[in-house]
Amino acid sequence: MIKSLYVRVVFAFLGAVIVSIVIASLVINRLFIGEIKSAVQENMIASGKTIITAYQEAGGANVDALMKGITSLPLYSVRMYDSEGREIYSSGAAPAKQKEIEAEQLMNVLQGGVYRSKIQENHLSIGLPFSVEGSPRALFITPEISKIINMIGGFLRSQLLFVLGLGSVLILIAARYIVRPLQQLTRATRRMAKGDFNVSLHTKRSDEIGQLTRSFNVMARELGELEAIRKQFVSDVSHEIQSPLTSIKGFTQALKHKQLDEASRMRLLDIIEEESDRLSRLSGDLLQLSLLEYEHFQLEPVRFSLDEQLRKTVIALEPQWSAKAIHMELQLGPVAIVADEDKLSQVWSNLLSNSIKFTGPGGTVGISAAQKGNEVLVKVTDNGIGMPGEELLHIFKPFYKLDKARERRAGGSGIGLSIVKRIADLHHARIEVESEPGAGTTISLWLPLVYAKPEL
Repeated sequence: MIKSLYVRVVFAFLGAVIVSIVIASLVINRLFIGEIKSAVQENMIASGKTIITAYQEAGGANVDALMKGITSLPLYSVRMYDSEGREIYSSGAAPAKQKEIEAEQLMNVLQGGVYRSKIQENHLSIGLPFSVEGSPRALFITPEISKIINMIGGFLRSQLLFVLGLGSVLILIAARYIVRPLQQLTRATRRMAKGDFNVSLHTKRSDEIGQLTRSFNVMARELGELEAIRKQFVSDVSHEIQSPLTSIKGFTQALKHKQLDEASRMRLLDIIEEESDRLSRLSGDLLQLSLLEYEHFQLEPVRFSLDEQLRKTVIALEPQWSAKAIHMELQLGPVAIVADEDKLSQVWSNLLSNSIKFTGPGGTVGISAAQKGNEVLVKVTDNGIGMPGEELLHIFKPFYKLDKARERRAGGSGIGLSIVKRIADLHHARIEVESEPGAGTTISLWLPLVYAKPEL
């Protein structure tokens, strides 16, 4: 039970209240009780002067006048001494310790001194000198301070106990109010741990717990989307792998069980080789994408000529565009950048391959590069089949294809543009795509001239 946050919060608050009460009691006892004792002494001096005045007016004979002054002092004992130190009047018995103190101070008071007991002592007394017909007298007043202090202490204790009781009830209510959303978060987290990401918690709070609840909702939504992507990714990978494997297995069985002439046998072997190459490319692309998605992956920036790299990429792809009699248009000004040369080479190769792939025979593919301030703008354009606008937001997702049958004939894996997007993100570059069905596609990439390597 002690492991419960609710119990811990309650105990913490109660502990804080109890400690506060103890400290408050000590402070009150040390400061205010001393003030009370000092005030009592001042009151006793004023009352003692009243008694002395009444006694002097009576000339020592009128006892009624004397009692008139004494009755004004409830909870006090009054004693009067003559010049010989003999007690001539007493309204109450003082403790033995008090008598000793008065005996020590009596002569000083009879000689005209005023006696005040120390504030720190448990008892209070004052001694006042006066005279009657030239004969010195001493008046000692001792309050029954224990009764006063007990009365005040009882009142303070009652107040503190009331505060403790009321505070405890309020703490129980407040702690439940604080802990309830955390309990809801715990239950929702357990649901998420079991794979249920359709969790949403409602909150109107704007404090830290409200922020935590809203962050939890965002996390649950993103995890749900990530889980959907993961399932789709596994399904796509399985499909992409299963298709060439099925072809390879079918043609292999045909080679084993059928009597084929040399031409037919070579045709089947060529298909098996193509499907094997397709599997190899798929495996390589998946490995490359996985490496790029690695959190601590670091680029290796070097300074190189971007326009020269683009020319080399076009030359390397000559077998593809020359086979379709595609016209290549290059508008490349001299541009030097600092970036990962190998990774950017993959970007240009993938973008140009896609443009060539979806441009018909005799079409045109263009590539341009121009410096724009601190960035370089690289554009790859074609007048191929294009794509509808609603598809542009999805083309960088792994395995996303507008026409899976057409893509399979073209030999793609559906991962190339995902690799392009990841490399661009690593270089802090921006990608813009413009396309219309039948009007071709333009992909613009804004690349910083100098890649800033992040600090580890």
